[in-house]
Amino acid sequence: MRRHRSYLNLGMGACLSAWIAAAAADSPSVHVYNWYDYIGPTTLKDFKRDTGIMPIYDTFDSAEILESKLLTGGSGYDVVVASNFSLPTLIKAGVLEPLDPAKLPNLKHIDPELLAKLASNDPGNRYAVPYMWGTNGIGYNVDKVRAALGEQAPVDSWDLLFKEENLARLSQCGVALLDSPSEILPIVLQYLGLPPNSNNPDDYQKAEALLLKLRPHIAYFNSSKFITDLSNGDICVAVGWAGGMLDAKANAVQAGNGVRIEYSLPKEGAPLWFDTLVLLKQAPHPAQGLAFIDYLMRPEVIAPITDYLRYPNGNRSATPLVSAETRNNPAVYPSAETMARLFTLEPLPKKTERIRTRVWSKVKSGQ
Repeated sequence: MRRHRSYLNLGMGACLSAWIAAAAADSPSVHVYNWYDYIGPTTLKDFKRDTGIMPIYDTFDSAEILESKLLTGGSGYDVVVASNFSLPTLIKAGVLEPLDPAKLPNLKHIDPELLAKLASNDPGNRYAVPYMWGTNGIGYNVDKVRAALGEQAPVDSWDLLFKEENLARLSQCGVALLDSPSEILPIVLQYLGLPPNSNNPDDYQKAEALLLKLRPHIAYFNSSKFITDLSNGDICVAVGWAGGMLDAKANAVQAGNGVRIEYSLPKEGAPLWFDTLVLLKQAPHPAQGLAFIDYLMRPEVIAPITDYLRYPNGNRSATPLVSAETRNNPAVYPSAETMARLFTLEPLPKKTERIRTRVWSKVKSGQ
C-alpha cells in the first residue's frame, strides 16, 4: 500500500537528512526502512534524545521495492515497516526474525483485537506488531453526489459505484479508482458475495464482467491523482485510502473552495490493512532494532504520529492521548460494528496473481 500524504514535506526531509548526517558519528545506531513521510516530524530526534541510539533512516514508496530489496538479501536494515499482505512472503522466505516479547515491554499496549486480525497474515503474531492501520473506502463530494443521485444517495454502500445506473449518473462529475488490482478486485469480489481473497478463476471472471460493464463510466485509475482532484472538485467520487480522503477534505477546507468531502466505509465490508514493524533476521543491530520497535509502542510516542499522519495506530493505550478530533472521527477510528465487517488482504498464489493481473489489464483497457 502506498502511504503518502497529498503534499511532500520536503523541508522536514531536508532538515532530517542534515541532522542525521551531523549526528551519526560515533553513536550506536539502528537502520530503519519506512514508507516516505510516514513518521512524526520529531520522532527520530526524540528517539535519539531518549535512548542515545542514532536512527539511520531510509524511505521507499512501493511495496514492490521493499519486497525486492529484502528478498535479495543484505539490505543492511534492522527495522522495516512492512504491509500486512507482504508478511507471508517475507516469513516464508526466512527474511524476518521472530520478536522476543520479553524484550518488548510496551507490547502490552497493543490492541489484542487488531493482533487477532493481523494473525491472518502473521500466524501467532510472531514476527510483526502493528504500526499504523487503515481502511479503503469511498471518498465523495457531498453536494455533487446529492445533485446526481438525490438526498438518498447510497453513500454507505458499494451500490453507489457498482450499480451501473448510479455510476452512469456519477460519471458526469467524475469517478476514480485506485490503480491497484490487489485492492480493488477483493472489494468487487466481496460485493458479489464471493471470498475477497479467492483462488477460484471463475470468481475473477464474475468480477471482470461487472467491472467491464462499469468501465465506460470510470474516469481513470490512479493511486495519487484522486486526492487533489477530489479536493478541487474535479471528480466527485473516488475509491482509496482513508488517509488520502482525509487529506483531500483538509485541503479543500484550507483552500476555502466550498468543496465538502466525506469518507464512507460501505456496509457490505471493506479492506482493512496494517503497516507493521518487523525485525530482519540479518539485522546488523538487533538490540537497537528491538529498542526502536519498543519505543514506537510507547503511547506518548505513537499518539502524535497518528495526529500527524491521520492514520490510527495499533496501540490501545495511546487512544486517549490522540487528539479528540482524530480519535472521534469514525473515518479514522471505525466503530466496533464497522470493524466486524472489515477484511484483510492476503497474498495469492502466483497462478491466481497472473489471473488477477490479466483481469485488471482488460478492465483498464475496457476490452
